[in-house]
Amino acid sequence: MRDYSCLAPYVDCYCVAPVTIGAHSTVSQYSYLCTASHDFENPSMPLVTSRITIEDQAWVCVDVFIGPGVTVGEGAVVGARASVFSDVEPWTIVGGNPAKAIKKRDLKSV
Repeated sequence: MRDYSCLAPYVDCYCVAPVTIGAHSTVSQYSYLCTASHDFENPSMPLVTSRITIEDQAWVCVDVFIGPGVTVGEGAVVGARASVFSDVEPWTIVGGNPAKAIKKRDLKSV
């Protein structure tokens, strides 16, 4: 976890492989960060692992599933209850199951 990042209460961080959370990023309550699965094509179904990276200024909203090997790009927002199985482009808002791009994130000047 980098400076000013946050894992909210009740986040399940199943970190069999590394999980990196960038600066000024938030993972909201009840989200599940899952770095492992099983090779279902192999009869013995061995464990397979892959890191999760959440880059700077990203927000993973409430009750989101992030799967193994996913990178949530800088400034991206993953909408509530989304399921993310592939990378999220920087400064993009995604939602749904599976998560799909909704629009680009534009910051307002204050």
